[in-house]
Amino acid sequence: MKSALTLSLLIILTGCTVGPNYRRPDITPLPAYRNDPTPGTTSLGDEKWFAIFQDEELQKLIRTALEKNYDVQIAASRIVQAQAQVGIARADQFPAIGAGPGFSSERIPGFGFNLIQLQGLLSWDIDFWGKYRRATEAARANELAAEWNRKEVLSTIVANVAMAYFQLRELDLELDLARQALASRQQSLQLTNTLANGGATSLLDVRQAEQLVETAAETI
Repeated sequence: MKSALTLSLLIILTGCTVGPNYRRPDITPLPAYRNDPTPGTTSLGDEKWFAIFQDEELQKLIRTALEKNYDVQIAASRIVQAQAQVGIARADQFPAIGAGPGFSSERIPGFGFNLIQLQGLLSWDIDFWGKYRRATEAARANELAAEWNRKEVLSTIVANVAMAYFQLRELDLELDLARQALASRQQSLQLTNTLANGGATSLLDVRQAEQLVETAAETI
């Protein structure tokens, strides 16, 4: 009777945990969002960055940034640390077993013998109040947070590199257009000088053509 009562008490105490179980809050999602993808298609946010950016030079820059960026390395190391912490937290829930050899020598008058022993130790801190289970849940939550943090770092780096790359391409295009405009106005100035030398136009037209060339040169 006492054994059954003791066993029942242990089961009840083992089921007790520190704090209530986590319950995900109830969230009512919207029935539809603006610009939702049509059925059968995937969202742009679900695509891989290398599937979106087809430019080979941009892909090289992004891969280099992902490999060399310190934030990515730090985020990856935090995931490893979180995974190790989960293992440590879970280990506290299970019995600890240890073993070690022992040697002793005994001598009786007329006899002598050596004794080799293998000694074992079993210890278990029963999780009455659930502190180890709660610690494991917290460690797993930290691991999940570390993984999402790494994904956020990767997304931010990809977005920043792509934005800087397209801005640079835009500036290169504007510079090319400015050079073309300068070359066109220089040709116009030469034509105006030729006409002025032949008396077909005035020096005022030459001066205006020179000002246009100077304005175009200032944009480069």
